[in-house]
Amino acid sequence: MAEYLQNHAVPAENIIVDSEGKTTEKTVLNTVAMMKKNNFRSVMVISQYFHISRAKLAFGKAGVAEIYSAHPNYFEMRDAYSIFREFFAYYSYATTAVS
Repeated sequence: MAEYLQNHAVPAENIIVDSEGKTTEKTVLNTVAMMKKNNFRSVMVISQYFHISRAKLAFGKAGVAEIYSAHPNYFEMRDAYSIFREFFAYYSYATTAVS
């Protein structure tokens, strides 16, 4: 996604990538810690379109009030599986707390 942003006029120095976030929950926790450390008030989630809703849900549950998002506008065949998986993942996140 960083490459996507750079290809769409976002300077590399304005992009923070969480390379330690192996799950949505871990990325949210890492990002919230980084936000607190740097006194950031908002977050911009850049991901595949099918993942945006769950990521925003997780950030909201972690106490982030200002959540913005963007995604690339394309579809790949593997997205069919991801959309199916995301349905269940979203409701799993909806019924559990993000620490």
